[in-house]
Amino acid sequence: MTVRQPTPTHTPYDGSSKLFTIGLKPLELDHWIELDGFLLPHLAEKQRLYAKIPEKVFVEEHGTRDAQREVLDLLVAHLAAKHSATHRTTGSDVGVVGLDAAVDRLPAALREAPLARASLLVQEDLILMRRGDDGWRLAAGSLCFPSSWSLQEKFGKPLQRIHAPVPGFGPGTRPAEVINRMFDGLQGQAVERFNWSIQAGDALYHPLSNGERMDRATSRPTRFPDGDINAHAFIRVERQTLRKLPVSRDILFTIRIHLDPLAVLARHPGRATLAASFAEQLNALDQAQLDYKGLTADRDRLVAFLDGMAKAA
Repeated sequence: MTVRQPTPTHTPYDGSSKLFTIGLKPLELDHWIELDGFLLPHLAEKQRLYAKIPEKVFVEEHGTRDAQREVLDLLVAHLAAKHSATHRTTGSDVGVVGLDAAVDRLPAALREAPLARASLLVQEDLILMRRGDDGWRLAAGSLCFPSSWSLQEKFGKPLQRIHAPVPGFGPGTRPAEVINRMFDGLQGQAVERFNWSIQAGDALYHPLSNGERMDRATSRPTRFPDGDINAHAFIRVERQTLRKLPVSRDILFTIRIHLDPLAVLARHPGRATLAASFAEQLNALDQAQLDYKGLTADRDRLVAFLDGMAKAA
């Protein structure tokens, strides 16, 4: 168990990033990758998952290795220029300070996959999207820290099918069309967005199959059977970035997970405003959205917990 940061790094539940909206914002490339004190434990967890379940955390289509190499080269250049305190340069390569021979820890079948190698340099998960006749599809990816989805199930599928379970984002919907147009129009700029959810416990690897999601939406179980939200509820924030690769014209989708106990808000200087806004966003979710997030059984007590925090501030 690692020591938690004193306050959350990102607070999109303050209302600045609305759930179930696209909410993309321009991103300066200097701030493309986020590193913090959890770099080594997060990379150690990636190594553990690669060793234990490589087929569940890495996929690639034939013919994507050049684009994967493009991702690796961009990351090496960025880390060498912007994060020299945590990454050391050796010739044209870069390694993580304190993490020796990371590539040697990969399964033999993945050591030649540039995207797998790149994934052991940063805390972000790395997803490669490629344009085809049916739109942008998931062509390769390292996903060690999924937020309630399955890489194997999404592999090879276009965006509209990937987003099919999300309320309001399925095939034929306006948001699905907007996302495809946005992917088509993305050029040299990078963009970012934030998403958040609540989970029980601090597991970074948090997959969910479509079948499990449907079962959860039907049975609506509580995540906190002992009722102790203060002890078990964690805020899971995803910082997502999109960047079109200059040579292949594929799109790199990065996902950086920030995971903090819900109780950490009590130490935040803006806790009253954050807790009140967080509760307001939870109250605004409709039934389909609550079921998708798995919050139906627990929304009311989460709101009560946050209301109490806001009033005590």
